[in-house]
Amino acid sequence: MVVESEYCYLERCLELAAEALTAGDEPFGSVLVDEAGNVLAEDRNRIAGGDSTQHPEFALARWAANHMSPEARAKATVYTSGEHCPMCAAAHGWVGLGRIVYASSSSQLRHWLDAMDVGPPPVATLPIQTIVPGLPVDGPVEGFYQRVHELHRQRHGWA
Repeated sequence: MVVESEYCYLERCLELAAEALTAGDEPFGSVLVDEAGNVLAEDRNRIAGGDSTQHPEFALARWAANHMSPEARAKATVYTSGEHCPMCAAAHGWVGLGRIVYASSSSQLRHWLDAMDVGPPPVATLPIQTIVPGLPVDGPVEGFYQRVHELHRQRHGWA
């Protein structure tokens, strides 16, 4: 369950997603937080350059692998504007990161894209727990997923 004290991290994710959109990328942003609530790293989508693997969740998993102990990774939380894709969920699982909180789900994104007549992503939209069984996951979050939806509408010219 997401508590109000966590909303500041989701707010930052939305700011990063808006930055990504302004830069010509897809609107996704993520924040890595340690068990004490300290922001350790953050990133936004960076696929506009042609590398479709430049997702913020993947970047945070790599950062965690290089800068955190396995114990600290397991106690950390990744907050993100959108539920991890299978690639990012796998990276999260392989690195041993803890809980994920997402503002909007992959299922919501799939429905939004369908409604805007945007083709499906090249990778299946699967729930995180299909990729990393047993991982604690919370989302979508009321009040935030609507704002993510608006960013995707802007991305595809529907705003």
